[in-house]
Amino acid sequence: MIGHQSFQYAQNVVNGTIPAPKYVIKQCEEFLKICDGKDERYFLDEQKLSQIDDILKLLVMPRGLKAGNSIYECSCGYQWLLYAAALCVVHRENSNRRRYETVILEVGRKNFKTFTIATIFVLLFLLEPKFSKFYSVAPDGALSREVKTAIEEILKSSPLVYQNKGTPRFKVLRDYIEFIPNENRYTPLNYSNSRMDGKLPNVFLADEVGALPNSYAIEAMRSGQLNILNKLGCIISTKYPTANNPFEDEVNYAKRILDGTQADDTVFSLLYEPECTENWASDDMILKHANPVALEIPEIWDDLIKKRTRAISVESARENFLTKHCNIIYQGAGTESFIDIKDLQRCRVNKIDWTGREVYVGVDLSMSNDNTAVAICAEEDGKILTDVICFVPEGRIDEKNKFEKLDYRRFIVCGKCIACGNKTIDYGVVEDFVFSIEKKYGVTVRAIGFDRYNAISSAQKWNQQYNTVEIRQHSDTLHPPTKLLSEKITDGEFEYEKNTLLEINFENARCTYDTNMNRYVTKKKSQGKVDMVAALINAVYLLQQDVIFSDNWVVQVI
Repeated sequence: MIGHQSFQYAQNVVNGTIPAPKYVIKQCEEFLKICDGKDERYFLDEQKLSQIDDILKLLVMPRGLKAGNSIYECSCGYQWLLYAAALCVVHRENSNRRRYETVILEVGRKNFKTFTIATIFVLLFLLEPKFSKFYSVAPDGALSREVKTAIEEILKSSPLVYQNKGTPRFKVLRDYIEFIPNENRYTPLNYSNSRMDGKLPNVFLADEVGALPNSYAIEAMRSGQLNILNKLGCIISTKYPTANNPFEDEVNYAKRILDGTQADDTVFSLLYEPECTENWASDDMILKHANPVALEIPEIWDDLIKKRTRAISVESARENFLTKHCNIIYQGAGTESFIDIKDLQRCRVNKIDWTGREVYVGVDLSMSNDNTAVAICAEEDGKILTDVICFVPEGRIDEKNKFEKLDYRRFIVCGKCIACGNKTIDYGVVEDFVFSIEKKYGVTVRAIGFDRYNAISSAQKWNQQYNTVEIRQHSDTLHPPTKLLSEKITDGEFEYEKNTLLEINFENARCTYDTNMNRYVTKKKSQGKVDMVAALINAVYLLQQDVIFSDNWVVQVI
């Protein structure tokens, strides 16, 4: 195994010989752990891997720079890793069961992503049980059929696989491809918002997912896989100009898994997404991170450099270059992650003793059918201590679990989430929780900070007992607490009680800058729910004004 191309690639990525972005490094680290036999639940089946190798030696590159050579000879490092991980990592308790059910590939254009999945389809044509079904979905029928074209080209260029003693082993028709000996069939599907249910795919491809209007096609495929032992869904795309698309949801879910904030052993992802994007016009590392194939094929690298030169000079070419070849969301290039999740997790503690402390409460009352959050914070020897609670509509939990790919019921059991109301938040429960903070935590509430949106009525009730402060949701107001919170987390001067949902909110949070370079968290450009972060920033604002800028602090009473 040590000498196999997949192992060598993963090892070279981890040791820095091959430049790669952090999430690819994390996935490679996990793969190496499995290869070394250090994983208690999974191992790499070398017999299956050898079988894959043998088939790839019979498959022939149909076109391109290396046409006529075997796919075995021509495969690049990331392709080897994908073949080995997706098809050969199995359960120790049952080696017939593959570990991974979802493969997510985010990579720049001209990195053979559709061809790679087509190769996997051909491999599984030969290896899957009788009557297996394969499908592809995409934003339109033409894109969906691209993988069909790639499969046809591979088969017709590989006579040792395509036929047996002169007799074709595959039926290649306009609407489907069938492997005749076991009647395994692949069908490309035209995109529809309502006609994909009822399919029973062993394997499916969702191509150019960043251009899909919603997640229906993917979820319809997944719903049809419920009773299949070795199901596989391949989700592939480049970036698109907006972050509001199903592919970004899949990518962010994969990131949470690799960061350790989401438990899911069934997802394998290779996210060739540059970490620093500001200097795209001059930083070669951006191209290297987004284009693993270009590191092995000089002709592709040279072409990328030419495209970059044109994008620098011709603004109309810039968006396409940045999204398709650099894997950068061009319209969101002015945004950045709020904090490094590793820095945050180093600040996690099991329990904070709140008894006797003076605390500041931050509230983010969102739309009544969405999440709401309440944060408390205090200062101790330069540290910020915090606890944050989320509120969700009880009648929408199943819906939220499905679309956000979270388990809110687990967070409720852990005590960091409260379900209230039916389809909408019961603000009365939130109000009562705030009134209960002093007794619940054994603290004194100094002030309550709130965003006036949806909160005036609640603030008026709280004001009967506490000081209430309206916090303007403007960049010049939010910049100081945002900056302070970020610095405290980075410097390890922050503590929070173990709270996975809070970690996910931080991971979702994106910051942007106004014209005066004031940095603030923006909900519009964040990658999911950030209500808990917003509530915490409101609390930190009060703490900062009172404790740090005490001479200038003025309580605004409603």
